[in-house]
Amino acid sequence: MEKKTLDVQGMSCGHCKMSVEGALKKLDGVSAAEVNLEAGKVDVTFDESKVNVDAMKDAIEEQGYDVA
Repeated sequence: MEKKTLDVQGMSCGHCKMSVEGALKKLDGVSAAEVNLEAGKVDVTFDESKVNVDAMKDAIEEQGYDVA
């Protein structure tokens, strides 16, 4: 398993947190996603043989947030 921290802009509330975490957890290979609203970051634990960072960025951007 690999861990990666993504910078995500536009998250400001509990709904944002749930949207981003939910979108990431739906991806096959993502075992954990933890949003830090204050820092604007998401810590993701994933299996790199099943999912890549581009797929995670796409899932976040589909929820309406920007990934730096």
